Amino acid sequence: MEMIPVSSSNLVAVGYDSVTETLRIQFRSSTYDYFNVPAHIHQGLMNASSKGQYHATYIKNVYQYTRIL
Repeated sequence: MEMIPVSSSNLVAVGYDSVTETLRIQFRSSTYDYFNVPAHIHQGLMNASSKGQYHATYIKNVYQYTRIL
């Protein structure tokens, strides 16, 4: 999965696999995979002026996840 660096105080990079609908977010402290995330949520995150706020509102506590690093 290709990781794209993002401008954020907490997020470092974001990757997305459209086949499995897996969203990978690398934070400063760890990396998480979120499952069954629709493409429009990934696009919303990438287009958000505040990536951290978008994550907190639309991704965190919404999608199942696992810590990978």
